[in-house]
Amino acid sequence: MNSASSSSGTLRSTGRPVRSQDLGYFSGRDALDWSFAALILIGGLFAFSRYGASMDGYEKGILVCAIPSLIALGWFWAPLRWLCAGVGAASLLAIGLYVQTPDAFGADLAAADKVFWLKYALSSQSAILWMSVLFYMATLFYWGGFFTKSGENSAAEAIGSRLTWGAVFMALVGTMVRWFESHQIAPDIGHIPVSNLYEVFVLFAWMTALFYLYYEAKFKTRALGAYVLLVISAAVSFLLWYTVAREAHEIQPLVPALQSWWMKIHVPANFVGYGTFALAAMVALAYLLKTASLRALSLGLIAMPLALIAMILAARFGADLPAETIAGLDGWARKMAGLLVFFVLAVALRSRLTARLPELSTLDDLMYKAIALGFAFFTIATILGAFWAAEAWGGYWSWDPKETWALIVWLNYAAWLHMRLMKGLRGAVSAWWALAGLVVTTFAFLGVNMFLSGLHSYGTL
Repeated sequence: MNSASSSSGTLRSTGRPVRSQDLGYFSGRDALDWSFAALILIGGLFAFSRYGASMDGYEKGILVCAIPSLIALGWFWAPLRWLCAGVGAASLLAIGLYVQTPDAFGADLAAADKVFWLKYALSSQSAILWMSVLFYMATLFYWGGFFTKSGENSAAEAIGSRLTWGAVFMALVGTMVRWFESHQIAPDIGHIPVSNLYEVFVLFAWMTALFYLYYEAKFKTRALGAYVLLVISAAVSFLLWYTVAREAHEIQPLVPALQSWWMKIHVPANFVGYGTFALAAMVALAYLLKTASLRALSLGLIAMPLALIAMILAARFGADLPAETIAGLDGWARKMAGLLVFFVLAVALRSRLTARLPELSTLDDLMYKAIALGFAFFTIATILGAFWAAEAWGGYWSWDPKETWALIVWLNYAAWLHMRLMKGLRGAVSAWWALAGLVVTTFAFLGVNMFLSGLHSYGTL
């Protein structure tokens, strides 16, 4: 027997080395891959046995689909295995601590203020507060990396990356425990925590961070962490303000229109789009700081917050609004002024803030990949939303403000992708467009709730 047909399997009969893609999707898996798959399968079966009686047919179908999806994601990107295992273990620990102090319904939620680990780490609100702290710390370390003299990836940026992983972990633990907590209030209150502004801001924060961490590993650079964590920290700041101002962390019953299985797939798909669009915008900001002329940067970056301030002031003085709403708009105008100060500093420090950035071709490629992925999921979410609307309100499309602005977002990125794929759009124009897209997306996500009203106004400010 010659070497080409030996049992080692390293060569084909042609003498060509066997490549990994020739082995098939399953044949190249090692013991760790199959151990992870078994763990996810066991977890899914446990969920069926423990909570199956509380699920309807659609929810069981979603769980069935989630099992192979998580396995595939863990095989695709190894760090997700440890994240899944850690989140599962911490969530079960929190649930166990709750059920140790049962009340008439099941678990005593007052234990969140009595049991040490729940009070300071594992209750949903504690975990989400830890998420907030870790994201802020990660942002500081990533930005600190710009002011060190070490190589391309500094020690400060490495710490920032680990802190970001920790923030994602705590966000997911908080989400899973909040899901459990909602079911302990009353049978008709329990729901997946993606139903209001507080819950979806948590979703946005961890999902955007997770996409960034993947691209950080794929492109082997941590220099973009400062830019991406900036928009996540802004979301966390809003989340904390919203918690204090509106006590938004309190779990509320779902309004009738949200009592649908469509919510469980429509909202997460939507926020894949929001998260990756935000990521692309911050990459675009890095691209422009590295390449654009001082005049173009000054005009473009300063004009954006000035335009937002003008929009807010127009709403402030253009209608007869309650005093509380006027005070809120004045507060947002001051926040936009703070954004203006940040842009001025970014332009002034551009040489320091761009010294570690990867090549322009890498930034351009990352921007494209993020927008393409987000557009695909946003398209799916829009279609799912139309089906949900037909079930809830009797029509697929009603030109509600949220629907209208979702269409504007979709058309904006559809045009961006068309110009790139058909006309070869690259460079500064592409980056400016992606950055401006964040303004459009933010208004669709948040501005509609601030200034407009409609069928989708579930989380008013």
